Amino acid sequence: MNSVAQNRKAPAWRFIIFATVLIALAGFVLLILLNIQTTSRPVSSIPLDLAYQAGFEVLNRYPHDRLAFTQGLIFHEGQLYESTGLNGRSSLRKVNLETGEVLEMINVDQALFAEGLTEWQGTLIQLTWRDQLGLVYDLDTFQSLRSFDYSGEGWGLTHDEHHLIMSDGSNTLYFIDPDKLIEVKHIQIRENGMPVTRINELEYINGEIYANIWQTDKIVRIDPNNGNVIGWINLAGLLSRDDFSAPVDVLNGIAYDASKDRLFVTGKLWPYLYEIALVNQVQ
Repeated sequence: MNSVAQNRKAPAWRFIIFATVLIALAGFVLLILLNIQTTSRPVSSIPLDLAYQAGFEVLNRYPHDRLAFTQGLIFHEGQLYESTGLNGRSSLRKVNLETGEVLEMINVDQALFAEGLTEWQGTLIQLTWRDQLGLVYDLDTFQSLRSFDYSGEGWGLTHDEHHLIMSDGSNTLYFIDPDKLIEVKHIQIRENGMPVTRINELEYINGEIYANIWQTDKIVRIDPNNGNVIGWINLAGLLSRDDFSAPVDVLNGIAYDASKDRLFVTGKLWPYLYEIALVNQVQ
């Protein structure tokens, strides 16, 4: 090959090398931008690497009936359901998430103080506080189907794949056969060997039990296999001081929309229901 041909080919090779470097740099910059985007906002409402101590970020705020003394809260197939308490004011409700409008409601017997709520195979199951009585309704019509007895107080209620799970305000959770509606086992909730008490409203999320601790701004995460505490969520400051007015009761109510990975929380007599994302707290 003569020198003239070499000189003609040299610019082409230089252009190829330059273009390759330019593409590589563009790809590197794109990766940096994508990394910034995915780490500056929550990817999931509940991160896979959730730390032992977690806080929150508010994603959305929805209206909530300020007269609703929230005892049980669930989200099922696109619908929000709520159990409210107090004698003479207890109810079972289907609620429009976006507006807070009560779409359907039945009042519970005035002698009963309604508590926790869960769904099971086309039914809604509601506890009562001190009457040792559980109530079963048709999910679609709210028609009363049956009742059942249990020992002690009824506080929170949720379910895993095989059992209903009930709290009674102590450090014990009770696993109930959903067909026979009888207790089959129980576990003691402990952190570093010490009992964790006042366990209230429950929600089963991704293989863990989330539980409100009564009269606190905290949710505890529980291993359902052994009762060990696997983490805490601090929701202090969720309801701003400007939104407090008498009477305002405590944080109570956890609902999880598994289909869209949305986590909702509220409180007794709170004016709002919040969609939150959990974030790890800096130690």
